[in-house]
Amino acid sequence: MLMTKPPVPQLNLTAVHEAAGRAARAIPPLWPLVSSVAVNPFLGQTGEPLAMAAARLHRVAGAAVTMPRPWYAERIASGEISDVDLAAALDAAPPTSRPPTIADLKRAAQTDIAPPQALPTVAELASAVSGFDWTGFVAERFSAWASGYFDRGQALWAAPKGPNAYAAWRLTAIHDLTPEIFGLTGFAANVAAAPESADAALIRAVEQLGLSEAASESYFHRLLVGLGGWAQLARYRLWQAELSGSTDTAVTDLIAICAVWQSALLRKYQPQIAADWANAIDAYAEPLQPTEDDHINAILQDAVEHAAQRKLQTVLSTSIQPRPDDRPTLQMAFCIDVRSEPFRRALESLDPRIHTLGFGGFFGLPIAHRRFASDVVEARLPVLLPPRVTTSCSGQTHAHEANDRAKRVAARAKRAWGRFKLAAISSFAFVESMGPVYVAKLLSDGLRSGTRKTNADPAPQFDPPLALGARVDTAEAVLRAMSLTGPFAPLVLIAGHGASVVNNPHASALHCGACGGFPGDVNARLLAGLLNDPEVRTALAGRDIAIPADTLFVGALHDTTTDAVTLYDADHPSPAHAADLAQTRAWLATAGALTRSERALRLPRAATGGAIARRARDWAEVRPEWALAGCRAFIAAPRSHTSGRDLQGQAFLHDYDWRKDTDFSVLELILTAPVVVASWISLQYYGSTVAPETFGAGNKLLHNVTGGIGVVEGNGGLLRAGLPWQSVHDGERLVHQPLRLSVLIEAPHEAISTILDRYPEMRALFDNGWMHLLALDDSGRMHWRYVGDGRWNVVVTPGAQEQSIAELA
Repeated sequence: MLMTKPPVPQLNLTAVHEAAGRAARAIPPLWPLVSSVAVNPFLGQTGEPLAMAAARLHRVAGAAVTMPRPWYAERIASGEISDVDLAAALDAAPPTSRPPTIADLKRAAQTDIAPPQALPTVAELASAVSGFDWTGFVAERFSAWASGYFDRGQALWAAPKGPNAYAAWRLTAIHDLTPEIFGLTGFAANVAAAPESADAALIRAVEQLGLSEAASESYFHRLLVGLGGWAQLARYRLWQAELSGSTDTAVTDLIAICAVWQSALLRKYQPQIAADWANAIDAYAEPLQPTEDDHINAILQDAVEHAAQRKLQTVLSTSIQPRPDDRPTLQMAFCIDVRSEPFRRALESLDPRIHTLGFGGFFGLPIAHRRFASDVVEARLPVLLPPRVTTSCSGQTHAHEANDRAKRVAARAKRAWGRFKLAAISSFAFVESMGPVYVAKLLSDGLRSGTRKTNADPAPQFDPPLALGARVDTAEAVLRAMSLTGPFAPLVLIAGHGASVVNNPHASALHCGACGGFPGDVNARLLAGLLNDPEVRTALAGRDIAIPADTLFVGALHDTTTDAVTLYDADHPSPAHAADLAQTRAWLATAGALTRSERALRLPRAATGGAIARRARDWAEVRPEWALAGCRAFIAAPRSHTSGRDLQGQAFLHDYDWRKDTDFSVLELILTAPVVVASWISLQYYGSTVAPETFGAGNKLLHNVTGGIGVVEGNGGLLRAGLPWQSVHDGERLVHQPLRLSVLIEAPHEAISTILDRYPEMRALFDNGWMHLLALDDSGRMHWRYVGDGRWNVVVTPGAQEQSIAELA
């Protein structure tokens, strides 16, 4: 028998499968590299506060969820975290789980604590007694199978897929003699004897392991965490399936696979590890309970976030000369991405009649897009939403059709050439025979002399075309959501954003998260075309949105790596706007230069703004840009509250005027879409900073792409998810301060509460402290703070803060 204790009597099969389902949802999804987006690594823990999540992740991952104590102590000593901030954090904490005074909290901050340790798996116990790294061995064998099973076309020889993940693994495992060679005798036979279904195999393994129902969920979660990005990739498949109304069993199949491995190791090492394994089962079954240190860490984290909010309040309170309120000369709508903030600030500084706006970068168009000469459908919208409209770049002219055929032939030839280079036989002679042909390209690329490539696809179009009513409804909804209902400038730019980098597997992560990890040019060009449509404009006038006849909308693309802007004015030729476009190009070039100079101060080895473009073409550059590092706030308010104020590229800026939002439908859209996307971005940076080994992608210098889906470090091992270390660290210090997002909205707090009550999952993010929520007054200052359970407190004045400090001192 394999059990360390008698079988659990009357094992509840339903309970075991439900535990596996909960464990599957406790991990975040991982999007493939082609369309990677930021994901909240704590997605499965948002229903509990930070201290409880800390206790859970200590148990299953050995991961910290806050910074080490010395990090907070340094900030207290420097004055960055003041007594005001410590008092506010103490006051917000439950009375039964907080130090009595500020002095006690400061002493705790100076007391270093041991790093968390995960509870052991059978493989870890077996490794300890045998001296052989069974944990690493299982990970290596699993990755060898998973890289083939999840492959998206990188492998020349496709691995057998089977009806599901478990069946495909079982087919491989019964023929894999590697475990036998390394001492796991009878493993292949044991797998062959296991049930053919994953559900039955899981039950069998649970019985063999002697797991109790109480221990199952935590142990399953532990096993999935041990698979790194592979489990998250399987979770992505479940996410996508549920988005379309179906389901996928890959995640729970992986639990069954891991459980079979664990039971085989228990069979071999039972005499040596029986007692330790029994103790581990008991520990997994223990109810979760945060420790005193977990609560203190959460309070210290809250304090540093109060400090950041205090500084932001000072910036927002700065008096700025108001801008003219007559008709602007130029309007430019950007994505809310924090990288647009410095560019917007620079552009507006050039002329008081230049107005910029912020809106979600998919511009309200939930599209599934097919690029020119391609049959691949790209979901260019937030990953939280399913596509509702299909679009394409297939032109209707004979010239476009000929170009389509030529580009497809070229693409097929390129793929065939790539296969030839990598084929089992031809690859050996390829370098010797064809190497000289690549000399010119090698020199050109190595000297960074290439030119920046932009999207040269024909203008995108709705495919099939939308009826007039749908076009008008869409245009009205987008303009009202942007708070852009007039006055309109003669030239209005709709600017998506993307990034131009080379030799970067994570390139799509630098594109627009609101566009599903693709550049935002397609959505911008589609919206510009929609708003230039004469029939749409005529109908909008009947809905109190009058667009002047001399207003031209132009799609654009802001390259966040180089701060160059491409205008797609050829989509809608207008000789009457030639002078406006020439002036606008000059403004954009100047604003780009100003922004590059500002960014160069933060980027390593970028002494001047002129170095920025060269970095984008540098093969060896691991930090072509900082992307969204530093993000800490989301502000939904009129631009007048933020214009002219230096927010240092750290805030998502969404234009919103609640006075025009009579039914608060726009406010509802903001809270349920862009705020959630921003929280995912913020928490991915947070997790990759506080626990890089668990939530980060490791070292870029060691990355190898596997399966066309993700990266591993070195020549094998587990798939790595999250951000590479170089995305949050400059080699000497952190460039991202791990702070949970502060959401600032100018709207009546009662209206915000009403919307939160309709979306329990959204409200949980605020109730459990994964984001902060503050309501601004009419002058743009923080006035109300959401404190959970539907309650709001007035943001305290300096005098009241001093009284609170005195009470807690």
